[in-house]
Formats: sequence, structure tokens, C-alpha cells
Amino acid sequence: MITVGILTISDSSFKGLRKDQSGPVIYQMCEDLSWKVVQQKIVPDDIKQIIDVLSEWISYKISLIFTTGGTGFTKRDVTPEATMEVIDKLIPGIPELMRLETSKITKFTFLSRALAGISQQTLIINLPGSPKAVEECLSSITSILPHALEMLEES
Repeated sequence: MITVGILTISDSSFKGLRKDQSGPVIYQMCEDLSWKVVQQKIVPDDIKQIIDVLSEWISYKISLIFTTGGTGFTKRDVTPEATMEVIDKLIPGIPELMRLETSKITKFTFLSRALAGISQQTLIINLPGSPKAVEECLSSITSILPHALEMLEES
């Protein structure tokens, strides 16, 4: 059973000024794949809060954590930096595949700073904040994730 945590990183969604639209897209895609979403949360673009949630969820031995938001160029976009603080190994091929596949739709995908990595037995993948971009990126990698998680379980 693949267990999933979905962490939405958005100042405006955290403050209730804007509805989270990307988290529900991830949730529905996971449900369609029969992956069990066991944690969901919205936090502001704050590196400490992101690290705290990621660390907590890693301790729960969740198979897969998707973050959404905070991968752009603004001063408040700190998701990759927070992710780097909790991972043991980078997995550059996953974001490379997302960028390669979604570049067929838009070249702006190459401006994403999203990354992926392993922390203990958990795979963490940064996704963009836009619902459309989340769907496109996640669709490009779902076929390889079960095998990646199998390899991680064997380690």
C-alpha cells in the first residue's frame, strides 16, 4: 500500500485568503491510483514550518510526500530549500522527467526549482503550485513511482 502525504505551501491558502486548489488535485490523482492519502496540511511559505511537517511525516514512515507550491523565484519560495534540509539523497531524475514531459506544453516548466529526494524510507517530491501544472507534472511521473518505492522498501 502506497501511503501519501500532501503538503500545500502557500501564504494565502494558509491565511484563508485563497482556496487550496492544488492539494485536491493531488488527492484525487492519488485516489484514482488507489494510493492512500494519510496526511494533508497547508502551511505558509516558511522554511521552519515546512521542515517541521516534513520531518514529522517522515517519522510516520509515509511512503511518498508531495509538496505543492513554493518552487518559484520569489523571496518567499523556499520549498526546495526546506526539502534539502530533510533529505538524505537527491533523486534528480524525477524533476528532470517532469520538466522534460511538461516542456512539451510550456517552456516555463524549466523555471521550476522543484526537486525530489529520499529521507529514510520516504520519497519527497516538490510539485508546482498551479493546479494545471500539478496535474501535468504528476501525470508525467506516476508510472515510475511504484517501482521507485519498491526499490526504497528493499533498501
